[in-house]
Amino acid sequence: MRHRKHNHILGVKKEHREALLANLATALITYGRIETTLAKAKALRPFIEKVITLAKRANRSEVGEQKLHFRRLAIARIRDVGAVKVLFDEKVSEFLKREGGYTRIYKLVPRRSDASPMAIIEFVSADDTGYKKARKRRAKKAVGRKDAVKHEPNLSAAPH
Repeated sequence: MRHRKHNHILGVKKEHREALLANLATALITYGRIETTLAKAKALRPFIEKVITLAKRANRSEVGEQKLHFRRLAIARIRDVGAVKVLFDEKVSEFLKREGGYTRIYKLVPRRSDASPMAIIEFVSADDTGYKKARKRRAKKAVGRKDAVKHEPNLSAAPH
C-alpha cells in the first residue's frame, strides 16, 4: 500500500527536492532565519530537525567513531561541510535541552508577483517556551439550579 507517501513533494523530482532542502538547510544554519514559501518551509522543518537530532546524538556520544558517523550522515544530507561544522560545533548547544521543536514557522502575506503564500522559518531559542493557549471557560448551565426561572405555558391566553 502507498498510504501517507505523498508528503512535501514540492512538484519536483527527488534529486531536485533533495538539493533544494539541502540549500535551504544550509541557509537556515548560516543565518538562523530565512524567508521562503510556506510549502518549502513546511518541507524543511522535518528535514532540518532530523539533522539537529544527529548533532545532538553526536554531542552526547562518548565514542569518537560515533561522532564522526553522525557528522558524516549530516554532511550526506546537507552537502555543505561548513554548515555542518557550524551546526555540530556551535549551534548544537542551543538544542541540548529541547526535546524537539527546534524550528518555528511564521506565515506572511502572499508574494506580490505570483500570490504564493510566504513564511519565515527560524530556529527556536533554548529558553523559549512558546505560548500557552488560552483555556475556554465553560458556560454555566441554568438547568437544575434553584435560582433558574422555569417557563410555564400561559394557559389563560389559550383559546378554549
